[in-house]
Amino acid sequence: MLIISDIINAWGKHMDKETQQKIKEMLSGEKKRLEDELAQFTTKNKHNPDDYDARFPNLGDKEDENANEVAIYSDNLTLERTLEKSLRDVNDALKRIDDGTYGICKYCKKEIPVQRLEARPTSSACIECKKALTQEM
Repeated sequence: MLIISDIINAWGKHMDKETQQKIKEMLSGEKKRLEDELAQFTTKNKHNPDDYDARFPNLGDKEDENANEVAIYSDNLTLERTLEKSLRDVNDALKRIDDGTYGICKYCKKEIPVQRLEARPTSSACIECKKALTQEM
């Protein structure tokens, strides 16, 4: 017969304050890294602080330089979107920590195993719900 402690051991321990603080520090470090990386080739949108705008490079006026500018800008736009999404995920996770909902699946409202959160701190869904969502697509 399974008892509660067996289930907890099988799925992972409950999140304690120390683990949550460790994850919060890791997320804060990741937030700083993402903001620093974005700052290298974007400027913050003054009308929306969560939005960044890639700067168009100026390499010169020759045809090959212009083509290179467009290629760099295109690459930077893709990178900007990827980094912005990651930053949004990190900010959302930090907000969930602050409001006390971190570690709770947003779909089924069950506790997300600590091992999943340590592996992917921005997770907002348990593995079962995430699998169900990705199978639907």
